[in-house]
Amino acid sequence: MALIVQKYGGSSVADAESIKRVAKRIVDTRRAGHDVVVAVSAMGDTTDELLDLANQVAPIPAPRELDMLLSSGERISMALLAMAIHSMGFEARSFTGSQAGMITDARHGAARIVDVTPVRLREALDEGAIVIVAGFQGFNRDTRDITTLGRGGSDTTAVALAAALEADVCEIYSDVDGIFTADPRVVPRARKLDRISSEEMLELAANGAKVLYIRAVEYARRHGVLIHARSTFSSGEGTLVWGEGMRRNGVALTAGGGNAEGADMEEPIVAGVATDLSQAKITIIGVPDVPGKAAEIFKIVARSGANVDMIVQNVSAAATGLADISFTLPKADAATALKALSGHQAEVGFESLVHDDQIGKLSVVGVGMRTHSGVSATLFEALSIAGVNIEMISTSEIRISVLVRGDDLAEAARLVHTAYGLDGTVDATVHAGTGR
Repeated sequence: MALIVQKYGGSSVADAESIKRVAKRIVDTRRAGHDVVVAVSAMGDTTDELLDLANQVAPIPAPRELDMLLSSGERISMALLAMAIHSMGFEARSFTGSQAGMITDARHGAARIVDVTPVRLREALDEGAIVIVAGFQGFNRDTRDITTLGRGGSDTTAVALAAALEADVCEIYSDVDGIFTADPRVVPRARKLDRISSEEMLELAANGAKVLYIRAVEYARRHGVLIHARSTFSSGEGTLVWGEGMRRNGVALTAGGGNAEGADMEEPIVAGVATDLSQAKITIIGVPDVPGKAAEIFKIVARSGANVDMIVQNVSAAATGLADISFTLPKADAATALKALSGHQAEVGFESLVHDDQIGKLSVVGVGMRTHSGVSATLFEALSIAGVNIEMISTSEIRISVLVRGDDLAEAARLVHTAYGLDGTVDATVHAGTGR
């Protein structure tokens, strides 16, 4: 008998029929002899609807009260799901994040987990109950307030529970059949992967892949939690997200992601292509090309709270001694960064600022890049043939990212996906349409 943690996203519990379908899957897992702990998101678009309500009654909602409001969505889901399981003849107990022992820091809206003390969950499991936990939320011991974990919070809740309970696997359910070589909504011929390393998944998640959130993958990698990304709407095998030292069904996973006996040890050159339309670019024109100016600029940006991604500085003109610095950041952070930079224009001594929010980032990820040449040449040739202009380039050991026009991103992703031989033979299936 295994201990399995399952997580169901908003599209999986969008309405009463969906909740009953999820309840049946949970009961089937219990019938198979496994202990089951479930982390659940709010139904459908409930969180967005609650945010809209909050903004209607207050231009800037108080963070503490906003967390109280938003955490109610998951409490509704957990109670309804427990009721559905009870109606099928099985014992189920629902718990809020604080009841489940999800201890966080005091930051409202983006709290981080500092400890998990699942005493009540273990008691319920020992008494034969199926455990349902409200995702996305926790509790701070010092303030004694409810907190929420921010985007991907339910994924992170599930992984944290799996680590604390020493579960055999953490199954993350959504409306796609697993991890694909690209977003199937952008690249219809994307292929489902049987397995992917946590290192590659971290890069894909950080660069726009939405099926798993980066915080959950990072937590799983750090604590040795095996993730199985699956679909709520089908019974097929999904994708294993593995790390060194992880085991499945008691068998160690190899560096190639398979079982130790008879595994193919070769890594794929490219695991996937990620796309991201959520970024903007700021160009600081006419920066004095002297030591310390870049430090001044990015200290200002950091104090504004913006998270910088790609950075490029051109060579200064000999006649003027001035250079341009461009960087990308989330669109939501652009306004505050621009305001902060404008307020220090005279101090830094730059000429002007240019803001561009019509950009897209394309990233190619694969651990095989470490040992294979020609990966970048394939990318640049595919974009050249398509007539797509590259505005910025950024690399890591297993990733190449390029910035292109937003209107070119989808077509560029399809062409690059084909160039690396990643296309499947049929279009991928997306069951509900949101990826969550």
